Amino acid sequence: MQFARRGREVRLWGRDAGQLAAMGRARTNTRYLPGAAFPEHLVACTDLAAALAGVRDVLVSVPSHALRGTLTALKPLLAPDARVCWASKGFELHTGKLPHQVAREVLGENRPMAVLSGPTFAKEVGEGLPTAMTIAANDATFASELAQSLSGDQFRAYTSSDIVGVEVGGAVKNILAIGAGMSDGLGFGANTRIALITRGLVEMTRLGVALGANRDTFMGLAGMGDLVLTCTDNLSRNRRMGLALAAGKSVAEAEQEIGQVVEGVKAARAVEEVATELGIEMPICHQVYRILYDGVDPREAVGNLMRRQIGPELD
Repeated sequence: MQFARRGREVRLWGRDAGQLAAMGRARTNTRYLPGAAFPEHLVACTDLAAALAGVRDVLVSVPSHALRGTLTALKPLLAPDARVCWASKGFELHTGKLPHQVAREVLGENRPMAVLSGPTFAKEVGEGLPTAMTIAANDATFASELAQSLSGDQFRAYTSSDIVGVEVGGAVKNILAIGAGMSDGLGFGANTRIALITRGLVEMTRLGVALGANRDTFMGLAGMGDLVLTCTDNLSRNRRMGLALAAGKSVAEAEQEIGQVVEGVKAARAVEEVATELGIEMPICHQVYRILYDGVDPREAVGNLMRRQIGPELD
């Protein structure tokens, strides 16, 4: 939507042709963003080949577990000079690969690629509220052109070359947001919430640096910024998952109530596997994983964290 607002011709495609047709008629996404009218430059398109015909820049916005399949479907339809970016967050289950690694495997090494991330709720972008985000790319020209295309009076995009850092931030913050929701839902208060966010940022940085990221990335929009947003506002599906779990609901019941994919649930398993393989200590993410997959009581998980061996803050 933001690209279209800025004057770029945009074709919107999705796997549900009926929903796309309905959005085309209503000129809005009545299910998720009913108050945001489609700009005149945005057209809903039910045919993937038609949507990609003559297109140079492609933005993929799907959950991380659907990224490989979506890119595989796109590949034979892409123009030779097409550039691809995505807003998917999380490690691929079972392989532990980040989105850019999946994209390289499917599309090849030489195509310009980028990831869009940072503290943005779709509802607020749809309402035109001031927003900032990060675009990380393997091609500086691609990153700059995307940023220029998105930026305007109410939207500002920054560029980065640290794809790994931006992607790790986008994955880990969702796990921590589930933890923050549980903490607040159990009434643990502001002290606990800020401790979780601050120590969670340490875990995010620790994993990212081990994977080759720039430490400074985690002090920016795609790190600390996205983490604070996702942990503290109820527009976050992951935070709402935590609140629901604290109220005694199961993961399945919470997902049904939320009505959208909660990325942090799958990310908790993937990050647990990656951190274990690399020998990276991520105690908060580990306890969230145990709550989600081993049935550990959230209060017991907090006790487990508080009883850990005392050590230096900056390790």
